[in-house]
Amino acid sequence: MEKASLFLPLVILLIQCLPIVPVTVSTTTPKVEVHENSDAVLSCDFRTEKEQNPRIEWKKKGTDVSFVYYEGHFRGAFAGRARIKGATVTLQRVTQKDAGEYRCEITAPHDTITLGETNITLEVLVPPHTPSCEIPSSALTGSVVQLRCRDQQSIPPATYSWYKDDKPLTPSRMANATYHLNPITGILEFKTVARGDTGQYSCLASNKVGPPKMCEAKHMKIEDVNMAGVVAAVVVICLVIAICGFGGYYAHRNGYFSKHRGRSFWIPQCHGVAHISSQDLHRTKDKTNANYNPPPQDPADFKHTQSFML
Repeated sequence: MEKASLFLPLVILLIQCLPIVPVTVSTTTPKVEVHENSDAVLSCDFRTEKEQNPRIEWKKKGTDVSFVYYEGHFRGAFAGRARIKGATVTLQRVTQKDAGEYRCEITAPHDTITLGETNITLEVLVPPHTPSCEIPSSALTGSVVQLRCRDQQSIPPATYSWYKDDKPLTPSRMANATYHLNPITGILEFKTVARGDTGQYSCLASNKVGPPKMCEAKHMKIEDVNMAGVVAAVVVICLVIAICGFGGYYAHRNGYFSKHRGRSFWIPQCHGVAHISSQDLHRTKDKTNANYNPPPQDPADFKHTQSFML
């Protein structure tokens, strides 16, 4: 009896010293990559200290946090196309809208630590689509020309290669190369295009998800500058400028741009005729009015000095 009483405190002490394992949540695949329209498995494993029926919630993080699984039901766009086993969720027929970061939350009210969570990133892979190509139909020799190729739907982003007359153009690293090809942006740039660059051009978009796609080939023609046409255009422009300048000078010389415009006429004089314009009359009138002072008037000038009757 005494031995039992001695062992009892030791057992209690051992129980108190045992490590307490609160709720823990983990995942085997923190990053999931699946092809578009396939199923995505988001794993979530948990252990609780005491709680037998913990609460399981799934949320998707974005501009706003939205529920995926809450109170035993899938919510929103996931209703009817997702299933759960334990805490692991399987999303069916995923699309680009499903890509993002998900969070698995386990709530155990009776545990020492009541909440545990883990995050999973879902990336939906998309194969290349037919890229959009911008290829000019013509250009002048010596000019800078850019050909553009872009596929905005492929994930991961596609890389690009260009073809001329069904032959690949390799990215040139030489300093004296006539063109520069960027496989990331899809831009093919000619620094000084020449007649030899005339041909059929097409672009190929590719990534690791699916087969590459090529845009329809388009013809680009490089033409020489028409020097005769340039000289003729310069001559015509010079003639127009000269005619306009002569017309302006003539109009100014004849007073069309002055403030007072009018007609000119000839006045006979004793020794010939004089040419006077209405502008001269205006100037004379202005000067006369400016220097004219009327003489004082005497009231006596207006008195009758004599009356008479008829």
